Amino acid sequence: ALYQVDPSGAYFGWRASAIGKGYQQAKSFLEKRYSDDMELEDAVHTALLTLREGFEGEMTAENIEIGVVEGAGKFRVLSVEEVADYLEEAE
Repeated sequence: ALYQVDPSGAYFGWRASAIGKGYQQAKSFLEKRYSDDMELEDAVHTALLTLREGFEGEMTAENIEIGVVEGAGKFRVLSVEEVADYLEEAE
């Protein structure tokens, strides 16, 4: 789960969420497309489609970062090459 904490100390657990400019549209987009049984690749594509909805300018492997939590709960940031591959597949 992903936890969001607001300044008052209240916290919320989410399976998918968004913050920042355009977060309401992004959350709505995720609610329609996210499912608990998604494979990692599908989840990354869904995240990219969500990001693209509110992104100003061109999305490239150099101006976005993608982090994933793998099987054993280990977090890692994808390389520029991996991000480029996902962007290419998502077009």
